[in-house]
Amino acid sequence: MPLLRTPPVIFPFFGHRSVTRLRIAGRALRNRPPRWDHDSRLAKMRALASHFASREYAGLPIQLEIRAPSGESSLHAGFTDDEGYLDFDLPLENWAMPRQTEWETICFTWNDGEGAQSAEGYVLAPGEDSDLAVISDIDDTIIETGITGGFRSVLRNWQRILAQMPAERVQVPGSDRFYGALSGGLLPAAAGKHLPATRHPFFYVSSSPWNLFAYLTTFIQSRGLPLGPLELRDWGLNRETFGSASHGRHKVLAMQRLLDFYPDLRFALIGDDTQGDLVAFAQIVLARPDRIAAIFIRQAGEAHSPEEEQAKADIGRAGVPLWLGSEYDMGRQFLDRIGLAHDHEAERIVETVSETGSGSGSGQTE
Repeated sequence: MPLLRTPPVIFPFFGHRSVTRLRIAGRALRNRPPRWDHDSRLAKMRALASHFASREYAGLPIQLEIRAPSGESSLHAGFTDDEGYLDFDLPLENWAMPRQTEWETICFTWNDGEGAQSAEGYVLAPGEDSDLAVISDIDDTIIETGITGGFRSVLRNWQRILAQMPAERVQVPGSDRFYGALSGGLLPAAAGKHLPATRHPFFYVSSSPWNLFAYLTTFIQSRGLPLGPLELRDWGLNRETFGSASHGRHKVLAMQRLLDFYPDLRFALIGDDTQGDLVAFAQIVLARPDRIAAIFIRQAGEAHSPEEEQAKADIGRAGVPLWLGSEYDMGRQFLDRIGLAHDHEAERIVETVSETGSGSGSGQTE
């Protein structure tokens, strides 16, 4: 079939919902589903390049079917935008939340010119028994990029970026055990559910492009890390995409949206010191200190800048527990001491922070 006549396919992203709102997005592309089983370096590079050279389908009519906890279904119509994106942000009429966190299913339908097509998507619903959620960065927080040392590091580690499949990428050591402890444990899948959920819902915020959604979720799932909705970016060849300030701005806005979406949850924030996470997290803490249960920063970069030192001071004055360390195994010890590794009583973090002391890798409140 000629390239320009390749039929469109909807690739859903992970969504999430509350009692009153449901949000899910996706993209219509003239691309085949991704494959991660290539052997040769050239095939791997072609596979990754194909995700950035996406062929979008604009103006495609879409229908979204959602099903209430009562079993009643409803249809919602929309169109893809100029870059093929679709985004549904729907009001709900007091939908009950599940007792425990779980993934619910939705369905996109469209006509690709050859007939009716459908694609199943997943929506995370935090459980009633969860009083804590987690927002995590991705690059150099759970997946090593090798580019924290400047341009020379990029040259040394180009294969990680351009020629490695998810199974070949280097996971940050100890992140699976640390995240497993913070997640509250894996819950048994409910009947008919296809994705595993953790007691504490996880969300990932990254400056990576939406083109890498399938790549990143494959990495997360294959390494035993908690699955969760991703907040990524639409990259363009402009200052808004590549300017250093844009990384922090994107993360702050994404975190603010999640805090607004779930006003009854407190959040733990996890990041690293290579892309301004400390400064971004401090902005959230200064605006809403009562909503942040703890902050965890993996130290992977160089000495902290004056702006980062100020951010640490701001977090400390707000009374939010702050862990700084290079090894997640030490972070696990911090979780144990503040009582967060084995239960979901987030209030105990603040009550016991004075007992954690200070120092790199063990917990710090400045």
